[in-house]
Amino acid sequence: MSFFENFKNFKNKLDKIESTVYGKQSLLEVYERNAKLEAEIVKRTNELDRANKQMLTLQHIWDMMNSSKPLSSVLNAIVNSIQGELGYLYSFIVKQNTDSEGKFLQVVASSRDDLGVRFSNYFKCDVSEYKMCFPDFEELKNAVKDNKIYQSPDLVRLINGFIPNLDVEKLKTFLKEAKMKSYILVPLRSKQKHFGSLIVFSSRETISINELNFLNLFAKQIELAITIADLFQAVKEQAITDSMTGLYNRRYFEEFIKKEAIRANRQGQKFTVIGLDLDHLKQINDVYGHNYGDIAIKAIADVLKSNARSIDIAARMGGEEFNLILPGVDSQGGAIAAERIRKAIESVELEKIEHVTASIGVATYLEHSDDIDELLELTDQAMYESKRNGRNRVTIAKVANETSWQELAVNTFIDILSKHRIPLDESTSQLLSEKLKEKSNDKLYQVADSLVETYNPEHKDGVVKQKVEIASILAKRFDLPKDAIDKLKIAILLYDIGNTMLPKELLLKKEPLNDEDKLSIKQHPLIAAREILEPISNIVDIIPIIEKHHENWDGSGYPNNLAGNNIPIESQIILILDSYFALLERRPYREAKSQDEAILVIEAGIDSKWSERLAREFISIVKENAG
Repeated sequence: MSFFENFKNFKNKLDKIESTVYGKQSLLEVYERNAKLEAEIVKRTNELDRANKQMLTLQHIWDMMNSSKPLSSVLNAIVNSIQGELGYLYSFIVKQNTDSEGKFLQVVASSRDDLGVRFSNYFKCDVSEYKMCFPDFEELKNAVKDNKIYQSPDLVRLINGFIPNLDVEKLKTFLKEAKMKSYILVPLRSKQKHFGSLIVFSSRETISINELNFLNLFAKQIELAITIADLFQAVKEQAITDSMTGLYNRRYFEEFIKKEAIRANRQGQKFTVIGLDLDHLKQINDVYGHNYGDIAIKAIADVLKSNARSIDIAARMGGEEFNLILPGVDSQGGAIAAERIRKAIESVELEKIEHVTASIGVATYLEHSDDIDELLELTDQAMYESKRNGRNRVTIAKVANETSWQELAVNTFIDILSKHRIPLDESTSQLLSEKLKEKSNDKLYQVADSLVETYNPEHKDGVVKQKVEIASILAKRFDLPKDAIDKLKIAILLYDIGNTMLPKELLLKKEPLNDEDKLSIKQHPLIAAREILEPISNIVDIIPIIEKHHENWDGSGYPNNLAGNNIPIESQIILILDSYFALLERRPYREAKSQDEAILVIEAGIDSKWSERLAREFISIVKENAG
């Protein structure tokens, strides 16, 4: 058989097999079909890969939205996500701002790569700080107006629109080297208003439907991220900001001054505190109404804002009191700044009130004191020296030579503990005495809290300090001099120490007190004054304050049935403080009351337990501190 006949037979057999296996299809058709399938698989795989990258990008944004990071961090993460995971060459977000020269666009976030740096170096133009124009052509304006994505290959026109007068030929060369072929503008909104635009530079000349759909979804996620970041920032600011004035609040001030003291000690650099108190606020409230009192307080805040440097910290401490920290400023510079502020306040013209004034005190860290508490105390003393000398003036602090109220309180506690004037075991007395020897205000308050806890298990740490702070503010509103305020602070620490002498079963009794129980309770201020404190000679003038702190405004109190202004104002302050904080604590016969419930009880006691003025001033301070 010839070769051709053999080949023909082989072909016939192959056709027969092919027909059996594939029917009428030829091997070529099968090959072509498989090739198409493989191409489709590659295409679908690429689409799936892009979809996965898109999901990763959206997940990244979602993670950022839940991170409580600042808006700038969120936006920078967004532009880096879309570039790194979707293959764009460069991206940035622009936002419209306004200054004295008018409106302009500014980059608020840009992707981390060398392209932006190369552009800045190439054209000697720092894009991150450049005040851009909005490109003056209708396509982009309409895209922003209609909130629609816009894509174009005309990169030269776009960039020259943002930054006019660039060398066009140099720009074309740069774009070619960077392999940029088109841009995509994605309008962004926040709270139903235009926020800015995301600009993306692509190596592709066109945009696919899938890509367009993704960018629409991406824009929605960015807008949500902006809204959430703004909310986080608002909450953060509320936590550290006084709502009425926009200044920092007491909490933030106290945290900042501790950090500033650490920095000052490390660098050996002074800082100054200016303490300021609005003059005659009560008179303004009485004559013009509380709304005008608020206007006066806001005017002071505005003056502080306009006169403070970017590194200064201005805070409203409560009521009409303000503090200003001047980092790196000594007492001489502080006095100059304080006088400038005083004059600025005096020159402000207000509706009806016309003019207000302020009394100001100045003290400098590492000059007047290297202890924060003492520094603030000295600032306070200087401020009230200004008030006593006629108001509307600046007083520089003087380091007091006499024993401070804190030292006097510490020495009193050490005397009580070391001489076992109260029933406390030896080890506890020794432990508390050791704490006091550290000469720290915090330790002083801790010891006072610990002593209260020995007879009142519901007492919370930090309450004694709160009482002292509120009492100090109240006393100033009643124009008490410094020595009277110092005595009041010591009395706050000591007034209830007589309770340590009472039987615990009496203090924790769940049933109503009988006449004998009530008599024992009524005697506790006398016990504290006479048995515990009277032998300590250096606090003899504080004892009358403690003895009378259960006298009521209407004369129904004890032990002497005093009434009205016959009761020392210091004793009245202790009574209202003691009553309020007792209401906030649980008792065997009742649950703890909320702040609002406790305030209602204080209001109910007006003209019976305390005067209306004292109650109103107290309630306003409590609400301010809570805010």
